[in-house]
Amino acid sequence: MMSNTFTGASEASSEKLPELTGPDVVQPHALIDDLPNQLGGGVLIPLKTTLEIRQDHTIVRAYITRAPTKSANDIINMLRARSAETNSLPHLRRCSKPGDLPAHLKAQYMNETAESRQVHTGKSTWLYILLCEESECGRDEMLQLLSEIEGLDNDVFLETIPVPLIPPTSQIQAAMWSSQFWPCVYRKNNPLGPHPAMVGRATEALKDETGLWMSLAHRVAHSVHAAGIGEPMGCVIVQRENGKAELVAAAGDARWHHEPERDGTGNTMGHCVLRAISMVAQKLVRHERKKAGLPFVQPTLEFDCFEDKPLVEEERILFDEEHPNSEGYLCHGLELYTTHEPCVQCSMAILHSRMAKVVFCNRMPLTGGIASEQRGEGNPELAEYGGGNGLGLFWRRELNWSLLAWEWEASDKVKHLPPVAHMTHA
Repeated sequence: MMSNTFTGASEASSEKLPELTGPDVVQPHALIDDLPNQLGGGVLIPLKTTLEIRQDHTIVRAYITRAPTKSANDIINMLRARSAETNSLPHLRRCSKPGDLPAHLKAQYMNETAESRQVHTGKSTWLYILLCEESECGRDEMLQLLSEIEGLDNDVFLETIPVPLIPPTSQIQAAMWSSQFWPCVYRKNNPLGPHPAMVGRATEALKDETGLWMSLAHRVAHSVHAAGIGEPMGCVIVQRENGKAELVAAAGDARWHHEPERDGTGNTMGHCVLRAISMVAQKLVRHERKKAGLPFVQPTLEFDCFEDKPLVEEERILFDEEHPNSEGYLCHGLELYTTHEPCVQCSMAILHSRMAKVVFCNRMPLTGGIASEQRGEGNPELAEYGGGNGLGLFWRRELNWSLLAWEWEASDKVKHLPPVAHMTHA
């Protein structure tokens, strides 16, 4: 079944794409030559990982003591001898001058006794020292260890304070925690997800083009929906290499292609993401067989559950073209733009195919596998379906691949799609 809704090469506007869009050159193509006004539309929002969502505010209690400066090394050596982990909280400063404490701690400890006020004088020779998490050592044991340090009197100072367990992910957060908890260090990395600089560079590279690729994904979605073969969902795969950004594949949803009765959820192998990935793979196999002098003949099947052959014009045009990087491996380094957040099945297919980046337009909080936020959080319409955490499959430590992911807030330039049910798997 072929759709007649395509209005690309034959009816394209005479206005062409600008030659440059940011750092990379968008390669001309019949499918996008009539979409120049889509450049720069919408807003890219980098997704947070599951760790960023759930652990960035984890607070634990830690021991602190104070000692003359000359005794600080002895205390640190005692901690090293006690544990192979020299610093269980590496994002927090081990030693702090009394004047560098957060204001509330300074006020609390300064006014306890006359000796405390002496510690906080301008010419103080004392230091406050962060020892370890409270869970790592009993109070009596820690008091015993400190009492053996030369220079500490019998009345050892030992307090517990709340501290953040996870390192800060920005200089602003480090400054905030330094004033709220304990002097904190930002090491210009993100222990909970992709490095901020990497996300920033990628966002800058994609932001002007996303509207273009997403407009084509929406066009494919309208085509399959009008043809009656699937839900109004579509995706586009792009290669960005050697300063060029060019189309590789496009696919729409085809879950109803051989199921006209539309019972249940349809053919799950007909989701647009799976179809697009398969089309990329077939183009690579086709090239390999051609290079080896072998024919590439697709089987004629009465029923093909994978639905990975072109069904609408946009799909056929790209499928017939050669892959721009025929020596590539699966979808390694490619970018996927899709109208809806991929389901868990499609999210894992994205990972296994080694995609580099994924951008989706419409969040699917009950069925999506990419986003990390609580499912249905803040949306009364979804409350009846229950909660549950988002999976955030784009960046999980226990998986052997990770990629960058964004949600895209569409501009008014993009033709809106018909709504889909909350429980639909994209």
